[in-house]
Amino acid sequence: MNVKYHIENAWEHSINNVVPLVILTVVFMVISICSIGILLPVAFAGYTNSLFKLLRNNREPKPQDIFSQLNLFLPLFIFGIIVFIIVVVGFTLLIIPGLLVSTATSYLCLYMIPIMVDQKTGLLDAIKKSSSMVTSTPIVDHIIIFCIFIALTTIGGSSLLGFIFLQPFATLFLLSVYEKQV
Repeated sequence: MNVKYHIENAWEHSINNVVPLVILTVVFMVISICSIGILLPVAFAGYTNSLFKLLRNNREPKPQDIFSQLNLFLPLFIFGIIVFIIVVVGFTLLIIPGLLVSTATSYLCLYMIPIMVDQKTGLLDAIKKSSSMVTSTPIVDHIIIFCIFIALTTIGGSSLLGFIFLQPFATLFLLSVYEKQV
């Protein structure tokens, strides 16, 4: 896998559309914060849909795109609650099981939302497809992609300005990789 290509592709789209991406990311952030995280997964699905349109059609991202995937609210909400409960139980037992469960879930579901948005599949099918994608050969490539994506979102999440600029770049990077995988 050509990681350099995906980084350059994400960078090029980020730079060429910096203002619409900043506006889209701020709207995404405000919706997520005002809803106390309840709308975060479905807002991220809409965010992903908007960035898919940017990658595929070079269409400028629009803030109203955040609400384009509201049909995914219930499955993503239920999935989030189940994962939250399992991770909390893991952290309650000891720290290590919680870290293992959260890392494994994040890795296996790396492409879940892009699959749900792109292929209009249900939650379970998206989890199965994402899991099969990240466990296919060469698995090292997917681990590298996962580490880069997590690093970008973690660094971006450490500050407001970092989030506004790194979240679109990280998501475009992941979607660029997804496009080559499908």
